[in-house]
Amino acid sequence: MGSYYLAIDIGASSGRHILGWLENGKVRIEEIYRFENHLIEKNQHLCWDLDQLFQEVLAGLKMCKQYNRIPQSVGIDTWGVDFVLLDDKENVLGDTIAYRDSRTQGIDEEVYKIISEADLYHRNGIQKQIFNSIYQLYAIKLKQPELLQKAHSFLMIPEYLNFLLTGSIKNEYTNATTTQLVHSTTQDWDFDLIDKLGLPKQIFGTLYQPKSSVGQFRQNIQDEVGFSAEVVLPATHDTGSAVLAAPLVDGDSIYLSSGTWSLMGVERMIPDCTEKSRQQNFTNEGGYHYRYRYLKNIMGLWMMQSLRTEFKHQYKFSELYELAKMGDYFPSYVDVNDVSFLAPKSMRQALQAYCEKTKQEKPETECELLACVYKSLAKSYAETVHEIEAVTGKTYTCIHIVGGGCQDEYLNSLTAKYTGKDLYAGPIEATALGNILAQMLKTNELKDLIEARECIKKSFDIKKVGA
Repeated sequence: MGSYYLAIDIGASSGRHILGWLENGKVRIEEIYRFENHLIEKNQHLCWDLDQLFQEVLAGLKMCKQYNRIPQSVGIDTWGVDFVLLDDKENVLGDTIAYRDSRTQGIDEEVYKIISEADLYHRNGIQKQIFNSIYQLYAIKLKQPELLQKAHSFLMIPEYLNFLLTGSIKNEYTNATTTQLVHSTTQDWDFDLIDKLGLPKQIFGTLYQPKSSVGQFRQNIQDEVGFSAEVVLPATHDTGSAVLAAPLVDGDSIYLSSGTWSLMGVERMIPDCTEKSRQQNFTNEGGYHYRYRYLKNIMGLWMMQSLRTEFKHQYKFSELYELAKMGDYFPSYVDVNDVSFLAPKSMRQALQAYCEKTKQEKPETECELLACVYKSLAKSYAETVHEIEAVTGKTYTCIHIVGGGCQDEYLNSLTAKYTGKDLYAGPIEATALGNILAQMLKTNELKDLIEARECIKKSFDIKKVGA
């Protein structure tokens, strides 16, 4: 058996510590620790509790010691766009406000007074979402300029957690592309754009690729968790790690990373920053070894997760699938990417209001609410497949669905039905696996991306889904 590698994979609602190792030519994994992550209200904003989040990171590391599973290296991945500003004494400036907060409302129009939306996309090829880091930073510039004046370093969330572990500050390429401040051609910070926006360019550090070393644990961390390990950059944007582990071995596949968000797209070697691509709202996010994740962000299982919290009975997720299936008769659809579903006080009321506004039947029962979400998601997936094929001029034979959402058999069957494509589900822990693969590629336990993906294909049960 080879060395242990630890993936700390943190999503918007939960996180997990997963150990991976190679055994008889296959990747094996073991979950060591799992914890909840959630937003808190602070100073009238939705924020991340990073102090608590880091305590969970440490708690999982201590479990490695307790189980005598000491990793050779550790990698952290999280969601994109959100960040921390540090001052010259490496203290956090302000609150870590989350992407679902409303502070960026109307900020896009302020940015477009400086650079048009079309010109912005032509530079970076990133899908417009009102919560992208560019709009968050410009909101700070307009509302709290003193924070930017004091800022010395800009770190995405996993980079900040790495800093707490090692004392080293390193920016990572795949996550940086979600800021909308990286030039698609140079694959580096777009300092001309940063200057235009009046942002302090000195806070944006060198961009490092996955497999780069951040450093060893600080001494106080070693003392607390009971061992030392090297912190290594995976693709720190969770979708970048998930796509790395997707078994895309033939070039004719669309991937769907299914979780709180659904990320659907293809892997390309060159970006598409054309006006046609912009109008279809596709993004060219950075991937492993300067590949591009040409994809569309779709609201995903967030809607179902939100509904679950409003139901009187705390259903298991498997029970929600069955309830949705029982509501298959319900005829109404919603645009799952409508801004009204981003962070509503009540997802039930948001769905009902949308259907009322569009003169459709309103969902009333739990079955109808879930069916409306499920069928709308599948319809959105089908529309996205059509758009991918239209923009790329290529017909794709199948869809590989990875991530926790690939366990949702009903949504999978609806997706196969609506898209008319062969659908393959698995692996479930794609993000953690991609994180682990990057660490294995660093040590040459796996020689290249092709071998890594072939290894995933033979290590995990990839199931074909029927409509």
